[in-house]
Amino acid sequence: MHVIPFGATSASQREQAAAILVKALAHVPSAWHDMRSAREEVASFVIDPDRAAMAVVEGTNVLGWIGCIRQSATAWELHPLVIDPSHQGRGYGSGLVKALEKQARQAGICTIWLGTDDDFGGTNLFGTDLYPDVLDHLRRLAPVDKHPYTFYLRLGYTIVGVLPDVGGFGKHDILMAKRI
Repeated sequence: MHVIPFGATSASQREQAAAILVKALAHVPSAWHDMRSAREEVASFVIDPDRAAMAVVEGTNVLGWIGCIRQSATAWELHPLVIDPSHQGRGYGSGLVKALEKQARQAGICTIWLGTDDDFGGTNLFGTDLYPDVLDHLRRLAPVDKHPYTFYLRLGYTIVGVLPDVGGFGKHDILMAKRI
């Protein structure tokens, strides 16, 4: 696995990164579904000083990438993590998360956090009214289909909350974090 900073990627590699963003998140209603918006998202990680990203490459081909958004002097938001579907399950995602965590430690970051939406039915909370006892529902969280929160749990991230209905009724954002 060869990881390079987004600033070292070519225009062609950034185009590949945008295509991966569209392809890998095609099942997620709130994701990028066209190349124009995906290109804008990729570009933001090159030009915005509060954003940074790394790509995993094989030769000149991008297989996936991870981004972070600086939220404060001590916290980064992991956003996004995408691996080309034909290369998923081979450790590239875990490797990118570990590379981001290493970079965070070197930068003096205390916490990396992320939101992992369930706007596609990946958990038992999808379609459920979480009010009035949101935390009771969260305690019973379980996957019903592939949902990324289980991947992050395996990497040591903890569920720290949920934002009910942020993607519409019953479409919640599960919040996770890890002390670095």
